[in-house]
Amino acid sequence: MSVSHFPPRDPLALVPEDCGRGHACQFCPEEEQCRLDKGQHEKRLIESRLAQIGQIIMVLANKGGVGKSTVSANVAAGLAAQGYRVGVADADIHGPNQSRFFGFVGQRVRLSKHGLPPKDFELFGLEHPVKIGSLAFMMERDDTPIVWRDAYKHDFMHHLIGSFDWGPLDFLVIDMPPGTGNELITLADMLEGHDVAALLATTPQEVALMDSLKAVRFCQERGMPLIGVVENMAGVTCPHCSGHFHVFPRSHLAEALAAADVESVAQIPLSLALSSGSDTGVPIVLSERDSPEAQAFAPAVAACLAHAQAGFAEAAKQSLQGLTQAGLESDELQQALDAVPPEQREALRQQLESLLGNSNNPSYQG
Repeated sequence: MSVSHFPPRDPLALVPEDCGRGHACQFCPEEEQCRLDKGQHEKRLIESRLAQIGQIIMVLANKGGVGKSTVSANVAAGLAAQGYRVGVADADIHGPNQSRFFGFVGQRVRLSKHGLPPKDFELFGLEHPVKIGSLAFMMERDDTPIVWRDAYKHDFMHHLIGSFDWGPLDFLVIDMPPGTGNELITLADMLEGHDVAALLATTPQEVALMDSLKAVRFCQERGMPLIGVVENMAGVTCPHCSGHFHVFPRSHLAEALAAADVESVAQIPLSLALSSGSDTGVPIVLSERDSPEAQAFAPAVAACLAHAQAGFAEAAKQSLQGLTQAGLESDELQQALDAVPPEQREALRQQLESLLGNSNNPSYQG
């Protein structure tokens, strides 16, 4: 369909003037004198950021200390290792740790007209740098406590998505704080209608599971897709005899996940190598790619990738169906197919037939 089929914008329609700055009004030195529509600017800023981001993955856990940051960093690094453009948004206001996981402790960012620049984590073998955005880059000292009421937390969630200059990303991994409080609600509201899904981190410990199931229920009641559960600290390998044993019994976890209809997508061992890798500033999936710990993260990375691909396929199907319903005739499809290189044409034709349910339609010819 040609874009000329869509009605042109009414030239008399009122469009609020925008300053063109890539950061929120609270950072602007001209805020007090500015007379533009600030609410419209902030909304447009967030929408422009999200328009360039593909799949958003919120790493949740209603319990603190179960490894959300470890899971966030290694899943993001695992996706980046496969050539995807990845960002990590550190939404844990009271404990922003992603600066440590990617080796940026003590570093700061300076505001520009384009917004707050994320730190670029670069490593040999990565096609694209992993972009890291965190409150840690805006604090005077790393040991400064953040003592904020909900209104300030609400604002920072908007800054995290809107004021950081993420650029085009295939995946944005959000390291969430524990609980189902203001930060989670604000982000869930802000991301409504976008490709967002949750990845739950938990340990097999009974008390952690009790809290984690609350996060599961939040996702179910909110209608947020839940990719699955990453079981952290799921067993230990003895460094002397290589025997494997579990610190926490797992049977109750498996039963609870089955009852909640939630899939366990990965089991991460309790490992000295994993914790040491977190402290050195290079996620273990990149520093020791063949290690048991790195391999343990592989199913979680694959699950996130599969979810994103399934969502893309469904969106493509709906888009194609919308085109046919809008009057796109089979000869136009044929013309489009004719423009595809011959060696790719048959495969594309079969995919189109499968998506549109036209496998028996003789109008489509290779």
